Amino acid sequence: MLRLHVIEAVFKRNFLSYFSGVIGYIFIFAFVGLESLVAFSAQFFANNLANLDQLNAVFPILLLLFVPAITMSTWSEERKQGTDELLFTLPASDLEILLGKYAAVVGVYSVALAFSLSHLIVLWYLGSPDWGLMFATYFGYWVTGCALLGAGMLASSLTSSTAVAYVLAALFCAVPVFIERVPFDSRLLQGLSVAEQFRDFSLGMIPIGGLLYFLSLTVLTLYLNLVLLSRRHWSGGPHQAPMGAHYLLRAAALAAILVSVNAIALGANRRLDLTHEKVYSLTPTTQKVLSNLKPERPVLIQAFVSPEVPRDLVSTRTALIGLLRQFAQYGGDRVSVRIANTEKFTDTAEQAKQYGIDSVEVQSEPNGRIVRDDVFLGVVVTSVDEQVIIPFFDKGTPVEYELTRSIRTVSESHRKSVGILRTDAQVVGGFDMQAFRQLPEWRVAQELKKQYDVKAVGPEELASTTVDVLIAVMPSSLTDPEMQSLVDYISKGKPTLIIDDPYPVFAPGLAPRNPKPRPGGMMGMMGGGGPQQQKADNGKATKLTHALGIAWDSGETVWDQYDPHPEFREWLRGVQFYNVVYVAASNKAKHAFNPDSRITQRLQEVMLFYPGSIRPHEGSKLKFEPLLRSSPQSVTYEWEEYVSSGGMFGGNIPIEPVPKDPRFDQISPVIAARITGSNGDKGGTINVVFVADMDFIANPFFFIRDKEWQGLKLDNITFALNAVDELVGEEALLTLRSRQMKHRTLTTVEASTEAFKETLRKESALADEEAKKNLERIEKRLDEAVDKIRKDANIPEDVKQQKIQIELQNRQRELDVAKQNIENRKKRTLKQSKESADRKIRYIEGRTRNLAILIPPIPPLLLGIFIFALRVQREREGIIPDRLVTKKSA
Repeated sequence: MLRLHVIEAVFKRNFLSYFSGVIGYIFIFAFVGLESLVAFSAQFFANNLANLDQLNAVFPILLLLFVPAITMSTWSEERKQGTDELLFTLPASDLEILLGKYAAVVGVYSVALAFSLSHLIVLWYLGSPDWGLMFATYFGYWVTGCALLGAGMLASSLTSSTAVAYVLAALFCAVPVFIERVPFDSRLLQGLSVAEQFRDFSLGMIPIGGLLYFLSLTVLTLYLNLVLLSRRHWSGGPHQAPMGAHYLLRAAALAAILVSVNAIALGANRRLDLTHEKVYSLTPTTQKVLSNLKPERPVLIQAFVSPEVPRDLVSTRTALIGLLRQFAQYGGDRVSVRIANTEKFTDTAEQAKQYGIDSVEVQSEPNGRIVRDDVFLGVVVTSVDEQVIIPFFDKGTPVEYELTRSIRTVSESHRKSVGILRTDAQVVGGFDMQAFRQLPEWRVAQELKKQYDVKAVGPEELASTTVDVLIAVMPSSLTDPEMQSLVDYISKGKPTLIIDDPYPVFAPGLAPRNPKPRPGGMMGMMGGGGPQQQKADNGKATKLTHALGIAWDSGETVWDQYDPHPEFREWLRGVQFYNVVYVAASNKAKHAFNPDSRITQRLQEVMLFYPGSIRPHEGSKLKFEPLLRSSPQSVTYEWEEYVSSGGMFGGNIPIEPVPKDPRFDQISPVIAARITGSNGDKGGTINVVFVADMDFIANPFFFIRDKEWQGLKLDNITFALNAVDELVGEEALLTLRSRQMKHRTLTTVEASTEAFKETLRKESALADEEAKKNLERIEKRLDEAVDKIRKDANIPEDVKQQKIQIELQNRQRELDVAKQNIENRKKRTLKQSKESADRKIRYIEGRTRNLAILIPPIPPLLLGIFIFALRVQREREGIIPDRLVTKKSA
């Protein structure tokens, strides 16, 4: 029976001794200071997120420095001073002494961690962190440190030198910290690493497997401590060798048991979700879908999963297996789950190929070397006569959504239908007459097939088609009869998603201002293939916009100066993507995402290229409900201002237009809207979602979503699928699809830097205005000189024309030089203004960073100074003043 008062006595003795001197406070000061330096690095401000991701990435390594500092004197100092013999003669068992000392080092570590809570104050000042996430993260810090403290104590028990104890403790702790870097591709070794087990805590969860791992590590190291303590009872005697072997076997058996238990628990994936949005919990939507499964339509889920995957896919694999187990448990007899470990060139791999699931080559860089692995992470969901195949779960694939959608799709005897209108965009694939090649279907069509019965619909079929929703991409490319068919279809109140774009950057030839391609490709350009067809209303889609009661300029694009990702700016300009519009909740627009629409109420960020804008016609009786808005810093440009001719084949090249001041333009243009109500013409109703950008559903955005490229988490695909679901009337998956962690930005820094950005915008506008006035002045002088010659009656007419021509040439050269000088001067002014604004922004970020780094270590430093001064004062209290050494007596 353990005696708590004995453990408490040992705890107080060791705990108070650590803080009796200044050294303990110095170590805490260094620990908190290093944490601050890492947590609030330059990358923290570049990411613009109120979390501790930078600290989480290196926290186990920081513990290699701090844990030995706490534990190095636990046993070594006792041996050095000879107090260990006195300690062991007390009426206390070895286990009680061990637990008392362990509680003391845990207490010291807890105090150090408590001082680092000042990081949360900094985060609270800079933004609005997720407090559930912060609690889970700090709890992870605590259990991780507690587990490594046992290893540090073990090192201290082996020597009487504190320096040697520090080095040994660092080496012992390095084993679980760096075990994943052992050059063996083993999932078990990855699972036994501290970083891997800590990851879930840093995401806002408390995993049962992680708690078991750290508890196991603590139990193992404390048991080894106990063995070394009890060695004095049997070492040196006749039973030393057999007892040593006996305890060695017991320790090995305990280690094997703990490793086995953790290996089994690795796949259980039970965890408590503490995030504010509960993004890691089984949602009510999923629970409802599983509860509504009919016994006569049971669902079989077959998962073909590689036993070992690269590091970037470990969390996806773990989430997939964990969710499948939860689905099987919650679904009961109606859900059967088969998880097959699949490796290349095996019978299981051949079976997976029969379903259309093949391995995907994934590149990773473990230990600095490039490795390519063939990975299986696919699922087949089957029920009676329906089947959905998910070929691969990538890093950014929403696992629960994909599984729930597939189960819901196969469990229904009838799928709703989606028609995709045949236009020049060729969304469903087709044959390119220009290049004489087959075009694959877009990824968005493949995505829709996972939930709906998707079919292509020709404009001539609209009068007889019976789809539940129609998707019309680039209807501006339709001919006049085709456009009339679409208008008639929409006017009947049939749900339609319309997507058009003034400048589709991934297919610029489809721009409404460009003519329709000639049939027959190059032969058509030479006169073959029949006459060239004309776009309805010259691509302006006037009939369509009139029916919808909206105004849309087919050549006008929205340009937004709001840029939450400046790190991509130069790269995008390098590929001539000059116009990028980010729709985000932080762009200062009033309702950038409509909070009252189920399509957009949970979205966080959408990325658009060269989008257009729409607005309701005056007097329209239709309901116009904005869905997406750009920021108030937006301006609009006409086609001629951002596009130039590309040469002999009539191609167009995007250019950077002259900057405008957004104050003199429209405020927060609407890029997408829901249009409903009675059209007043034929007694029908309109039920349309109009999006003035085509690029947002282009294939590259599926790549960005799947790979989480450059850390981007965009809602482009979610927005498109939500719009389809809302039009169809499918409400079940809207909430689940939009579910994700909320972006909590550094609002304080954003507000501080916004003033300098506004100054830069004003200076840019002034520079443009000054350049314009100077050019007008020079052109006016040119006109006056020409008029003077024309009005001179003394000059013969033929001579007058020669003089005018000479004057025009001279003035034109002067004008060209002046234009170049004005342009150079304007560029210098803008460059200086930009550099000045950048310096001020960097100053604000640097000042904020310095304060964030310097403030947290101050409390332990001040406390250490106070304790040191108090100790000196108490030491002097018992000394007779006459015995004190003074400078005079010395």
